[in-house]
Amino acid sequence: MKDLFSVAGKVALVTGGSRGIGAMIARGLVENGARVYITARKEEELTATAESLSALGECIAIPGDISTVSGLEMLVAVIAERESQLDILVNNAGATWGETIDAFPETGWDKVMDLNVKSPFFLIQKCLPLLRVSANAEDPARIINIASINGITYPGMPNYSYSASKAAMIQMTSHLAVDLVKEHINVNAIAPGLFPSKMTAFAVDGQEEAVGATIPRGRIGSPEDAAGTVIYLSSRASAWVVGHTLALDGGMIAAAG
Repeated sequence: MKDLFSVAGKVALVTGGSRGIGAMIARGLVENGARVYITARKEEELTATAESLSALGECIAIPGDISTVSGLEMLVAVIAERESQLDILVNNAGATWGETIDAFPETGWDKVMDLNVKSPFFLIQKCLPLLRVSANAEDPARIINIASINGITYPGMPNYSYSASKAAMIQMTSHLAVDLVKEHINVNAIAPGLFPSKMTAFAVDGQEEAVGATIPRGRIGSPEDAAGTVIYLSSRASAWVVGHTLALDGGMIAAAG
């Protein structure tokens, strides 16, 4: 029982790992003994995060653009050169777009849907050979998709492609989970509420306490909240959890009714 939540010695890949929730997740895995690869487009920011986390354990930066299948293939090829298997894949990278229904552009729809839905699907596809090596009946390989409560409830803002993409990710999670569990690969998702990040900066705008007071839990999400949930879904403790989306929102969905 004492090792139920251990991720020590596991190999993980976290997309969008240079900042925000991705960096929180990467830090939690690194500090608990996993070897973590992080990827993002902005090389300087990514390298700085990897160097910071390397003081706590093993963190390797792989700069790249995962918005294209060729970019995904390059990412997986780099990892395959260094690792014989992959234990944990966290699909965190994403984009959003806000505009009124009358003015919402096709570019804003396609960019968000491509990065938030298409890219995770094809990254899973390309990572399957490495995940299958890790997979076993006792402690399956793990895929964790980062969705959003905006894919579950009304967002309250005109981020139409974002909410649609996250709803799609939730359905894709349950669909893939049923197919891949037969190969000892568990697929689950996390639907975060409000966490500090570049994507949510407009909503918080330096008013963390005031905004947090509107959430039933009385605060916005913390790095420990993100890391702890991923560690649970990556460890032996969750080996029988398959195809679920865990709302990590401080009670926001419950309050919405």
